[in-house]
Amino acid sequence: MDLFDKCKVELADRTIEAGIYPYFHELESRQGPVVTMEGKRRIMLGSNNYLGLTSHPRVIEAGVRAIEKYGSGCSGSRFLNGTLDLHIELERELADFLEKESCMTFSTGFQSNLGIISAITGRGDYIFCDKENHASIYDGCKLSYAKTIRFNHSDMEHLEAALQSVTADSGKLIVTDGVFSMGGDICKLPEIVELAQKYNARVMVDDAHGFGVLGRGGRGTADYFGLTDKVDIIMGTFSKSLASLGGYMVADKRVVHYVRHTSRPFIFCASITPSNCATAIEALHILKEQPELVDKLSALSSYMRQGLLARDIKIRDSITPIIPIYTYEEMRTVRKAMELYNEGVYVNPVLPPATPPGESLLRTSYMATLTTELLDEALDIIERVVKAD
Repeated sequence: MDLFDKCKVELADRTIEAGIYPYFHELESRQGPVVTMEGKRRIMLGSNNYLGLTSHPRVIEAGVRAIEKYGSGCSGSRFLNGTLDLHIELERELADFLEKESCMTFSTGFQSNLGIISAITGRGDYIFCDKENHASIYDGCKLSYAKTIRFNHSDMEHLEAALQSVTADSGKLIVTDGVFSMGGDICKLPEIVELAQKYNARVMVDDAHGFGVLGRGGRGTADYFGLTDKVDIIMGTFSKSLASLGGYMVADKRVVHYVRHTSRPFIFCASITPSNCATAIEALHILKEQPELVDKLSALSSYMRQGLLARDIKIRDSITPIIPIYTYEEMRTVRKAMELYNEGVYVNPVLPPATPPGESLLRTSYMATLTTELLDEALDIIERVVKAD
């Protein structure tokens, strides 16, 4: 068998043949509430730009100033020639904002999970992973060589049984998304923390979709539950609420120091570019100054959720700006996504393995810069398209 014989993507090929291929649409404008994609106006209901800061004048200006001062890149790892004073400033401010001792940054959010999990755990350790965790968590588990035990989504009885199944003196890490990226639901963090204390495990929360969304002034899932001091590691990303690119980890100083010196994805990767660093810092400043952005995002998300329910459209209940619309069957999901796109609303079709089989969905997500008028327009289009045969 030739190595390339496997280079077939059956579902993608079928959607291309049917003229409903839903991926790689070309964006021709800034990522705002209304965008231009492939020459047409679309209401953007598929962005993770939760606070709408990617187009904020101050964020853009900060990026331009950083390029003018530092150039376009660092050309090396943080370990060697790639540490700027901007990296130190960003880490210091994030640690302070999230009320942890120390912070370190990674070049992407995906890389953050690879780097943290593979450094903290190893052979002889156990990772307890929610089945709906992000793919980067799963890949971090693989890279670690620890034994990974998956527990059913938010099933605390299953998690406890898994914890009971391993030796008491083994190293144990429970990893969970704070806000699950597809369903928009929040992890059962109080129960997870309680089980971690009972079975001598550590807790790591991936707060990529919780930062800027939950907690006091957007401090995230742990803060939302009042459990910041009980969560050992919080990971997040700059590509969502902080309007940039990169990722971070906050934890006790000794843990961050250890990961800095043992994480291969950190040590052997070039550092965040100056502009990415500066834009994340400025976005954080805006969030600190305008915590009402978090409340506005919550209100708009609630408005959309109520509008969908009033139209008898099946969604998963939550309080976050991620609202999945269930379409179940794969080809139907892709077709509905394309029909919405053609009608002027952009959403993300999500298919297995990102969802369980038979639970394909249209992932909608919201920004604080949207308006109720735009949401009403989108609701009318969604109702017409989703309910049609």
